[in-house]
Amino acid sequence: MVWEDVLQQLDEYRWQIPRGYKPGMLVPGLIFTDGEELAFLKEEGQALEQVANAACLPGIAGYSYAMPDIHTGYGLPIGGVVATKLPDGLITPGGVGYDINCGVRLLATPWQEEDLEDKWSCLADELYRAVPSGLGARGGLKISQGDLEQVLLRGAAWAVEQGMGFEEDLRMSEEEGGMSGADPSAVSPRAQKRGQGQLGTLGSGNHFVEVQVVDRVYREEEGKIMGLAQGQVVVMIHSGSRGLGHQVCTDYTRRMVGAMDRYGIKLPDRQLAGAPLNSPEGRQYFGAMAAAANYAWANRQVLTHRVREALAKVMGKGEIRVVWDVAHNIAKIEEHIVDGEKMKLCVHRKGATRAFPPGHGLLPDPYRQMGQPVLVPGDMGSGSYVLVGKRGEGFASACHGAGRRLSRGEAKRRLQRDEILSELAQAGVELRASSRQAVLEEAPTAYKDVDKVVRISEGAGLTQQVLRLAPRGVIKG
Repeated sequence: MVWEDVLQQLDEYRWQIPRGYKPGMLVPGLIFTDGEELAFLKEEGQALEQVANAACLPGIAGYSYAMPDIHTGYGLPIGGVVATKLPDGLITPGGVGYDINCGVRLLATPWQEEDLEDKWSCLADELYRAVPSGLGARGGLKISQGDLEQVLLRGAAWAVEQGMGFEEDLRMSEEEGGMSGADPSAVSPRAQKRGQGQLGTLGSGNHFVEVQVVDRVYREEEGKIMGLAQGQVVVMIHSGSRGLGHQVCTDYTRRMVGAMDRYGIKLPDRQLAGAPLNSPEGRQYFGAMAAAANYAWANRQVLTHRVREALAKVMGKGEIRVVWDVAHNIAKIEEHIVDGEKMKLCVHRKGATRAFPPGHGLLPDPYRQMGQPVLVPGDMGSGSYVLVGKRGEGFASACHGAGRRLSRGEAKRRLQRDEILSELAQAGVELRASSRQAVLEEAPTAYKDVDKVVRISEGAGLTQQVLRLAPRGVIKG
């Protein structure tokens, strides 16, 4: 079937896949995009198909949503958001993803761009030394089994208690850096072994530490509330739960395939395999996922400590504040209004950011008055954004980045390393990468235009632009 015959345009930024498109769809699909990006999605096809597949999840509420950075993922597309009704709605590891709580933390420094005029290269070198990066990166903290259990239970609070941060760091994090409901016993010995030596490491793929400068201010009042202004130097950290989270997803995806047969669940794509949240399998996965999410928050807290140490060596003493920390790949129990009724839901956000609107009770002061900060990294050659939640549509969700245009395999086949390095140098970006592969896979041309993705998000009423950040030093895994 041709997508032109299926998709229904609701307005400039909303396109619907009707329930009748595929047998078993319980709700429509809703994609936030524009005409130009939609043309690419139609040609690729698979991501739209995944939106429709997710609409078949038992207990699904509202819509199967896709954010403006949508691209094909495992089961649920990257940029996919689905919520199921409790207590017996489905929870699916494919709706969370392999890198559980892959997320972004933004740090504000007391320095201006001119303060680092002749120090960018030195700072990039120091950060590269301080932050272990790359596939299976070594150099993480050596922690005991007892410490690992505390990390899985308590998240970033464990690292703060070890002297690697401050109480205020926790307050400026989603879930205060630690999710309730974590069950370390639900995390397999293999997953725990993979995570035991990786705490405080960056990882590979699209993970990074990036030193940036605020180069555009769109909303001064919100910028002031966050303590950010034109020309200020900031640091963005993008990392997740490393091998531990990946193994949790692998373990439970296999278990869920068998559980579907036991519960008589049939789905068009077994990559979405899951179980009712109130089943033994569902509860165990949720406990393991929450534990992996806490590991990721602890990981970003340790990385924050290492970044602070590197900045102190190059710049001297200065307060480095956490502006906000967001999760991308996670399932949470939240309350939302669906068809005029308040419901308790299991909200899966995969490659999507929570974006609570102004006045939401779960936001800390001073952010409650303006809406939740939404951190949207672009590619290493262009820019990133700080947004705020606006209306709360899509279960209060928004885009999480630019979104890939080329797969990693395509990028390695089509792009040239020397050309990428030359372009970055001309743009004034100091790059330190662990491998040639990382440079190719994460090239700017492998990603969508983040400026356009953010404009769509604002046009659809999901978010409002506050700041744009330009890269100056990039550490890639």
